[in-house]
Amino acid sequence: MKSLLMRCRECRRYTLRRDKCPYCGGELKVPHPPRYSPHDRYVVYRLKAKLVGEQP
Repeated sequence: MKSLLMRCRECRRYTLRRDKCPYCGGELKVPHPPRYSPHDRYVVYRLKAKLVGEQP
């Protein structure tokens, strides 16, 4: 199911638009976290990507 609510990365306001923020023109993202599943096949790849991103 697609999320209707979007959040601007710059001004952090919520909107229903999907292309750009109507207030500042910034990029939008989905504010909800992904669903959790104990049978997630990609958890290893996400953890590796997260650890690589934390290193300076």
